[in-house]
Amino acid sequence: MPICRRSATSRALLLAVLALYPASVRASEPQAVAEQPTSANARTRIEDQGDAALERVKRAVGKAKAPAPPSPVLPTKTDVAAQRRAFEGISRRKQDPAMANRVKADVAAAGKALTIERETASRRIAQALGLEQPEEAALAGVVSGSSANQWVPLLFVSSSMPVETLRTYAGQLERARGVMAFRGMPGGMRQVGPMAKLSAAILRRDPGCEGPACAMRDVQLIVDPLIFRQHRVSQVPALAMIPGDPTRPYCERDEASPRAAHLVLGDAALSGLLDEYGRLGGKAEVQDALARMARR
Repeated sequence: MPICRRSATSRALLLAVLALYPASVRASEPQAVAEQPTSANARTRIEDQGDAALERVKRAVGKAKAPAPPSPVLPTKTDVAAQRRAFEGISRRKQDPAMANRVKADVAAAGKALTIERETASRRIAQALGLEQPEEAALAGVVSGSSANQWVPLLFVSSSMPVETLRTYAGQLERARGVMAFRGMPGGMRQVGPMAKLSAAILRRDPGCEGPACAMRDVQLIVDPLIFRQHRVSQVPALAMIPGDPTRPYCERDEASPRAAHLVLGDAALSGLLDEYGRLGGKAEVQDALARMARR
């Protein structure tokens, strides 16, 4: 009689094999499945990045080959018609009275501010040098002759002239109510100290006096290269009779300002220069100045 049943030992071995096989299969399959998407994703990313890099290179090469925009060039010929239209439009522009009034007010305010600044600078210089009030006013340019004088004697001088000669002219100009003009300042326009000391030496009545108690002559000294250029003065001393006030600031004068009809050159007394000016045709201009000098 054949034996159909397996033995207990065979059944145990079969069950152990069946239990181990699914576990080994399940342990190997996920690894293979997991490895496949990872490698595929990496290749996809590399391909995407390569395509993007290639596109960037293509764009850079295209920009380098693109022609630069042309530079603007001015027209060789001026458009006369356009210029005429522009000037006609400007001429037809209506004037704004309010704007004109504002401009006048601004100019007046600027003039007042300039005067205040000059006076302040003069006071500081006078305090630093120990000068008294008349000389301070002369440095500031605020002392002027009588407003009734129509013609003012203006003597062109230089700081290179002897101080004694300048002092003599200052005494004569005080009697004639004249003005002494310098082209520039000793040491340059940026150095006020040397000019202030020279002014003090010229205007002191007593040359040996020192300090603020010294008496000063009532003569105005100005530094004005413009008036030298207007009268073409190349040699000093020189005398001119100026119509009006020769001490006005630069902003109130220009090249077309009134000037003297004659110019007298020579190292002579002020009265002799005035007489020579009268002989040249300016008798009416020097009449008042000669009369004032004769009264003293």
